[in-house]
Amino acid sequence: MTTTLPAHHKAIDITAETCPMTFVRTRLALDTLQSGEILLIRLTGADPLANVPRAAADQGHEPLDLIEQPDGTWLLLIQKGP
Repeated sequence: MTTTLPAHHKAIDITAETCPMTFVRTRLALDTLQSGEILLIRLTGADPLANVPRAAADQGHEPLDLIEQPDGTWLLLIQKGP
């Protein structure tokens, strides 16, 4: 089965990371993007699901969507802010 991923410019998988490394990895990935580009993040666990979108928004980025996957992971789309 092939899952079609939402449109994005860069993707990272932080399912093996724990807080605060989940946001450190996210922030480093966002730093490589241009303003307005989309980062797709595969994540899992209650803390990252709550903290990564909030921390990204606090940094001026826009969490766009959170999509549950059949394997229990989630896909988070974040648009890089100015």
